Amino acid sequence: MADPSSYRPKPGEIPDTPGVYRFRDEHRRVIYVGKAKSLRQRLANYFQDLAGMHPRTRTMVTTAASVEWTVVSTEVEALQLEYSWIKEYDPRFNVKYRDDKSYPYLAVTMNEEYPRVQVMRGHKKKGVRYFGPYGHAWAIRDTVDLLLRVFPVRTCSAGVFKNAARTGRPCLLGYIGKCSAPCVDRVSAEEHRELADEFCDFMAGRTNTYIRPLEKRMAEAAEEMEYERAARLRDDIEALKKAMEKSAVVLADATDADLIAVAEDELEAAVQIFHVRGGRVRGQRGWVTDKVEEITTGALVEHALQQLYGEETGDAVPKEVLVPALPDPVEPVQEWLTGRRGSIVSLRVPQRGDKKALMETVQRNAQQALVLHKTKRASDLTTRSRALEEIADALDLDSAPLRIECYDISHLQGDDVVASMVVFEDGLARKSEYRRFQIKGFAGQDDVRSMHEVITRRFRRYLAEKERTGEWTDGENAETPEIDSNGEIVGTGLTEDDGRPRKFAYPPQLVVVDGGAPQVAAARRALDELGIDDIAVCGLAKRLEEVWLPGDDDPVILPRTSEGLYMLQRVRDEAHRFAITYQRAKRAKRFRSSPLDDVPGLGDTRKQALLKHFGSLKKLRSATIDQICEVPGIGRKTAETIAAALAQAAPAAPAVNTATGEIMEEEPGTEAGSEPGTMGSSGEPVTMGAPDERRGQET
Repeated sequence: MADPSSYRPKPGEIPDTPGVYRFRDEHRRVIYVGKAKSLRQRLANYFQDLAGMHPRTRTMVTTAASVEWTVVSTEVEALQLEYSWIKEYDPRFNVKYRDDKSYPYLAVTMNEEYPRVQVMRGHKKKGVRYFGPYGHAWAIRDTVDLLLRVFPVRTCSAGVFKNAARTGRPCLLGYIGKCSAPCVDRVSAEEHRELADEFCDFMAGRTNTYIRPLEKRMAEAAEEMEYERAARLRDDIEALKKAMEKSAVVLADATDADLIAVAEDELEAAVQIFHVRGGRVRGQRGWVTDKVEEITTGALVEHALQQLYGEETGDAVPKEVLVPALPDPVEPVQEWLTGRRGSIVSLRVPQRGDKKALMETVQRNAQQALVLHKTKRASDLTTRSRALEEIADALDLDSAPLRIECYDISHLQGDDVVASMVVFEDGLARKSEYRRFQIKGFAGQDDVRSMHEVITRRFRRYLAEKERTGEWTDGENAETPEIDSNGEIVGTGLTEDDGRPRKFAYPPQLVVVDGGAPQVAAARRALDELGIDDIAVCGLAKRLEEVWLPGDDDPVILPRTSEGLYMLQRVRDEAHRFAITYQRAKRAKRFRSSPLDDVPGLGDTRKQALLKHFGSLKKLRSATIDQICEVPGIGRKTAETIAAALAQAAPAAPAVNTATGEIMEEEPGTEAGSEPGTMGSSGEPVTMGAPDERRGQET
C-alpha cells in the first residue's frame, strides 16, 4: 500500500488549466483516468487526509504509485481525450458501464447491392441502418415477419442468395410473397433498394406515409369489385398496424429523443435508456456499474453519455437528450454531442408534460433494474470479498490476494504436454491475460518437471519486463531484453512505457497450482531459483480438495462450506478447462496431419489432386516418381520431394475386424497419420479408447 504523499507533485508543478490526468500503479499500469477544468484544484483533492476520503477513492490513491497529466486547450478536448484513454487503457478504478448482454438491433445493410434485413449484435458497421436496440431477438423477427408482407425485402444470407441465383429458383419466402426475389431478377436492384428505403422509412416512424395510400387503394379495389386484391391490401394494413402497436405512442409531437435515468446507492448505479423515434419507444437498454469513487448523479450521466455516444455520429445522436441531472459544467458535454451529431443537440432535464411523465417511467425501470441486479449480485459482491479474506487468513497472507494466477498441466499419456495459466483479479476472471504453454524442456510425462518449467518461464518473463520498464535501473535508457517464444532472454532493446498491459508484466499475490505437495514444491523451487520471495504459493489437490503449502507436511483443510475454498476450486477448474481445451486442439491437429503436410510449397489444392488421382496415400506411397508427375500441377522436383517425404513417414496401422480377425484394406482417401482403430462386428470402425472417454488420462 503506497502513501500518496510519496508521489504527490510539488507545489506549483500542476498547471491551473484544463487537462486529463492518469494515476499509475507501481507496475506503471494506468488505473484511473480523469479530466478537470483546473488540474491543480482537482488533483489537490486526491492528496488530502485519507480518513476523510471516500473508501473507494482511498483505495485508488493508495494503490497508485504516480500521477501524470496532459494539458489541453478546452474542456471539450479534455472530454474527448478522457473517453479515448478510458477505452484504450481500461482503467480498473474508472466508472465503466457494461451491458449484461449484447443487445440485438434490427439492421438493414444499405451498403450492399441488394440490401438485407437481419438481426445484428456487436459493433455497428458503416453503411448499415440500425433500429433498436431490442430486448429480445424474437421481438425483431416478429416485427420483420409482419412488415415483409408490405415491404418484401431480402432476408437471406449471401450463400442462400448466390445459390438461388445459380439455380434460378427463389427460396420459400420468394414463393409465398414475403421476398421480392431479386436473386432471380423478379425485381431490379433499383426497385429492391426502393423497397429497402421504404422499410427504413416505416421503421423510422414515418408510418402514415404508407398506411393511408394502402387504405385508399383498398377502397378503390372494393369499388371495382376486386375483392381478392382488396383483401390482400386489408391484410397488409393490419400487419402494419400490428407492427406499430408493438411500440405505443409516448410523445404526441413525433419527437426524436433519448431519455436517460439513473438509480443509485452508495456502491452501485443502474442506468436505463429509452430510445424514442417518431414519438414511439423504439428501443431500450440498461447498464449497471460499481461506483469506484465518490461521484454525483451529473457525473454518472456524463459517463453514460460518453458510453452511449462515444462512437456514434450523425442521426445516431438524437436532437434531444433528456437526463435526470445535468453534468457540471454542461456546456462542454453539449458541445461534444453537437459535434458528434453535426447539428445542435439539446441536453436538458424535463420539467413538465409528457416528457416528464415518460422520464418517471424510465426512472422506475432504472430503479427496478438496480433492485434486480442487487438481488442477483449483492451476495456475489460480499461473497467475493469474504472469499479473498478467508484465503488470506488460511494461507497466512499479509493482505487479500487481489490477483491470483493458477497453473495446470494437461497431456494424453505423455503426448501433447501443455500448460495453462489463468488470472483472477478481485475474484473475477481476467480472460484477456490467460496464457498457454507448450512443454519444450523434455519429452514424456512428468507433471512436476512440467510445472517447474512453466513457473520458471512465466516469472522469467516477469523479471524481464521489470528490467524492460526500468524498475531495476536508475538511468532512463536502460537496456531492455528481448524474449523468445520459450521465455529466454536473447537480446536487448528499448520499449515505450505507455501504460498498456504487457504479457506477464504484473505479478500475482498468490500462485495456485493444480496438484499436491510435489507440484507446490516445484513451483516454490522455481520462484526461489529466480530470487522471487514475495509471491505466495499453494496447491489444490483434487482428491480431497486439500490446500498444500510449500514445506508443510500436512495440508490446510478448509471447510466444505468455505467461500475461500469455493473460489480456489473455481480458479483451479478454470485452469483445468483452459488446459484441456488447448491440449485437445493440439491433439486434433496432430491426428489430422499427413506426411504431405511436410512437403514445402504443396498446398491443399495439389494435395487433393494427388489423393483424387491415386485414391489413397497407400497407393500414392507405392507410386513411382514418373507416375506422380502425371498429376496436373506436379513437376518432377516436387514429385521427388513427395516421394522422399512418404518414404520417411511410417504407414498408418491397419484396421482390424474384431469379429473375424481380418486385416481391412485402407479406405480410399484415408490420410496417413490418422488415429489407428479396429473394426467392430458390424464392420464399422471402432476407435481404441476415444480420448474423450479415457477417464483419468487427461491431466
